[in-house]
Amino acid sequence: MLRHSVFAGLALALTLAGCGPKDGGQLLKVGSQRGGTKAALVASGALEGAPYKIEWSEFPAAQPLLEALSAGAVDLGEAGDAPFLFAYAGGARIKAVQAGKSGGSATAILVPKGSPIRTVADMRGKKVATGRGSIGHYLLLRLIEDAGLKPTDVSVVFLSPGDAKAAFSSGAIDAWVTWGSYVALARLHDDATILADGEGVMSGLGYEAASEPAITGKRPQIEDFLRRLAKARRWTAAHPKEFAAVLSKETGLSPEVALYTVERYRAEPAAIDAAAIAEAKAVLDRFRTSGAVKSNRDPADAFDASFNATIQP
Repeated sequence: MLRHSVFAGLALALTLAGCGPKDGGQLLKVGSQRGGTKAALVASGALEGAPYKIEWSEFPAAQPLLEALSAGAVDLGEAGDAPFLFAYAGGARIKAVQAGKSGGSATAILVPKGSPIRTVADMRGKKVATGRGSIGHYLLLRLIEDAGLKPTDVSVVFLSPGDAKAAFSSGAIDAWVTWGSYVALARLHDDATILADGEGVMSGLGYEAASEPAITGKRPQIEDFLRRLAKARRWTAAHPKEFAAVLSKETGLSPEVALYTVERYRAEPAAIDAAAIAEAKAVLDRFRTSGAVKSNRDPADAFDASFNATIQP
C-alpha cells in the first residue's frame, strides 16, 4: 500500500491558483514537480485561453505528488515511468493518460570529485542515496546488475532529493542517484562527477497521470490540458534557451543550472502503445526481482490510451 503521507507531501506543496479565463468550467488540480509541467506550460504560453481554472501544487519529487494524486488532492501530475509504476503497484488509483519521451542522460549516478569509485562495480559495500521507487532507484538496479552486483551488495539509503543533496555535500554518502536539476546542481555547485547515466539504459518515458475519479468526472478538461501540454513539450524542445530562462525564474535555479537541466531533458509527446506497456512490465519486473515491489498488479491496467489523440500537433 502507499504510505499515508500525502499531507506531508502537501505541506511541501506550493498551491498557485488560476490560469486563463474562467467561464464556469470545472477546476482542474494539477501537480508539478520542481521545474516540470508548470514551468513548461508557463514558458510556452500554451495555457492561454484555457476555459477552466487551474490550481497548481508543486512537489519536490514524484513520490509525494503521486500520493496526492491517489488521494484525490490533485487530478493530474507528471512522473517518470519508475515512480509511476511503483505507485501503481502499491495500489494507487491512477492511470497514465499521456506519455513523454526523452533520453536517459538526465538521470545519473553521482560521486564526489576525487572519489575512489571509478566504475559501478566499485560501489560494492558503498552507501548510495536515491528515492524509493524513483527513476534513480530503477537506474541503480539496472546498472549494478549490469556490473555483476546484487542489490544487497550496495547499501541503499532512501532519501528525499533535498536530504540526499545535503548528505552528498557533507560526505555522509558515497554516491547519489538523482535526476534533472539535482544532477545540474551537484555538477555545477559541488563539482560532482557523473559515474554513469541512463542514456541507452532507461526508456526515457515519463507520464502525465490522472486519478481514476478525475478521468471519469473531468474528461473534457483533461483532454484540453493534455493537448496544451503536448504543445508545450514541443515548444520547450525547440526553444531550450527561452525555456531555461523561464525555468530559472519559476524555480529560483541559477540560469546556468536551468540551462544545464533543459539541455539534458527534452520530453517529446509520445503515444501510449504496446511498446510502452512492455517497457512498464520490464520496469516492474526489475523492482519485483530486487524485492522492492511485492504486488503482482498488472501494469497493463495502469494505462489509458484513449487520450492518445491529444499528442497530435
